Amino acid sequence: MLNSFIFIALPYAALALVLLVTPYRFLSNRLTWSAYSTQFLERKVLYWGINPWHYGILPILLAHVVGFAFPGVFKPFLGNPETLLGVESVLFGLGAFAVLGVLLLLLRRVNSGMLKRVTFSSDWLILYLLLFQAGTGIYIGYFMRWGSQWYLHTAVPYLWSIVSFQPQIEYVADLPLVFKLHAACAFLIVAVLPFTKLVHMLYLPFDFLKDPPLLYRWRSK
Repeated sequence: MLNSFIFIALPYAALALVLLVTPYRFLSNRLTWSAYSTQFLERKVLYWGINPWHYGILPILLAHVVGFAFPGVFKPFLGNPETLLGVESVLFGLGAFAVLGVLLLLLRRVNSGMLKRVTFSSDWLILYLLLFQAGTGIYIGYFMRWGSQWYLHTAVPYLWSIVSFQPQIEYVADLPLVFKLHAACAFLIVAVLPFTKLVHMLYLPFDFLKDPPLLYRWRSK
């Protein structure tokens, strides 16, 4: 029952919310779309939080996506023990960097009275989910070694079965509880994303094409 909820109900519910709520919010309530309005508050703390978070989490997300898209290429690549050890070490360091970043971002909102006035429940929820996701990822990377290799043989075929609307949860049903919590948190983040300020990431390319940034030129006297 738990496996069916986490690996079938949650991913499809998250996908439905992204596809339905995101365009509705984009068209009906653009005033709460962007997170840029809080960037002038506590800018120094924001700098030390947002950079570790971005530089940590983006390569990890890219590794997940590329591994999902091209598993056949990476299976022999990660079959080399030295290569696997190097990849695992780099990903663990990036994960620790991401945890540091999201902790600083969370503390920034906790300690700033100004930010609390413009922080909604959805902002707190997404921050806690991101912290939990990054933390469980660190735990998996340290206590369940060679995750980048078994990810290709378990999570990737499962995800492809979800995309093809033929879910095969037997690939992930017997994995440890921490992995199931990690997966459930990932689906929850996707489900909550359309209701938060972070949703602007999904439409950033379209916003850029529609309203390109203004260029200012400095002219010497």
